[in-house]
Amino acid sequence: MNIMLFHSTHGLRPAVREAADRLRAAGHEVWTPDLFERCTFDSVEEGMAFKDGIGKEELLRRAVLAAAPYSERGLVYAGFSLGASIAQTLALGDEKARGLLLLHGTSDIAPGVQVDDLPVQLHVAEPDPFETDDWLSAWYLQMGRAGADVEVYRYPGAGHLYTDPGLPDYDEEAAEATWRVALGFLEGL
Repeated sequence: MNIMLFHSTHGLRPAVREAADRLRAAGHEVWTPDLFERCTFDSVEEGMAFKDGIGKEELLRRAVLAAAPYSERGLVYAGFSLGASIAQTLALGDEKARGLLLLHGTSDIAPGVQVDDLPVQLHVAEPDPFETDDWLSAWYLQMGRAGADVEVYRYPGAGHLYTDPGLPDYDEEAAEATWRVALGFLEGL
C-alpha cells in the first residue's frame, strides 16, 4: 500500500518516523509530510497554539499539496490525533482513496459526503478526552451513512497518544496491540 501518514499536534516527532519505518518493514511505501515545517512540541497546548496560528485551511492546503503527487496511485490516508483528522478529511474527498487508518483521532464529517465502502479503522483510548463516547457514537453513525466500512478499537486505560514512546501517554501493551491490528488491516486492503 501507499500510505500518507500525518503527524499529531506534537509535530513530526521520532515516533512518527518510527511508525513509518514499521509500516515500510511490512512492505508499504510511506510518506510523512511535515505540516509544521520542522517545529515539534512537548505539550499538546504548545502544539495546539502553533496549529491555531497556522490555521485549519493552511494545514489542509499543506496536506493536499503533500498528497497530490501520490493520490493517483490510490493512497491509504493515516494519521495520529490531529493528523488523523486531516487524513480523514483528505480520504473522504479522494475518490481513489484505498483506506483510512485513524490513530487517536477523528474529525467532523462534511454534509453530503459519500464514499464507496471505504475501509476505515480507528484506534482510540478509552476514555479519551478528545474522543468522547458520545462523539464517537455520532461519528461512527455518520461514517456509516457516508458509506464507510468502519472498525473501532478501544484501549481501556491508555492515554490519548498511547503509541508515542516519547510522551507520558505511552502504553506499550496498547501500542503493540494497535500495530498488530493495523498491520493486519493494511495487509487486507
